[in-house]
This record gives sequence, C-alpha cells and structure tokens, in this order.
Amino acid sequence: MGDPLVIPEMLGRRKIRYFLRLVPGRQYFGMYRFLPFFFLLGGAMEWFMINVRLGEETFYDVYRRKRSERQYEQRMEER
Repeated sequence: MGDPLVIPEMLGRRKIRYFLRLVPGRQYFGMYRFLPFFFLLGGAMEWFMINVRLGEETFYDVYRRKRSERQYEQRMEER
C-alpha cells in the first residue's frame, strides 16, 4: 500500500484548504482576507500580556523591571 504517513498528511492538507476556502472574500481580497483575524489575534495577545497575571507579575511588569535594571547598569558603567 504505500507509506502510511503520506495519506494522513494529504488528508490534513485537504482539511486545511477546505477551512481556508470557507473564509469569504477570496476573489476580492485574496490572502489579505485573513488580515482581520490576525489583527484580532494580536489585540487579544496584547490584552493577555497586559492584564493576565502569571504568578505575581504580568509580562509588562517584567519588561518594565528589566528595562529599568538595564538603564541602572548603563548609568553605573558611565560613571
């Protein structure tokens, strides 16, 4: 019969193509029809990084702390 990995791979590609073709606007917008989905995904990820606490801190708490530590170290090196 053939390589058993080829058949599931082909079925997966067909399913992906099927779902991608369900998104409207293919004729007018082409690949750009997916842009709103990525925009919403980016906004949701940004909201998650700002508002969701993992442990004691959010992503931006860590970012601000690291940035301030780097600035402090840079000032100490300049002296």
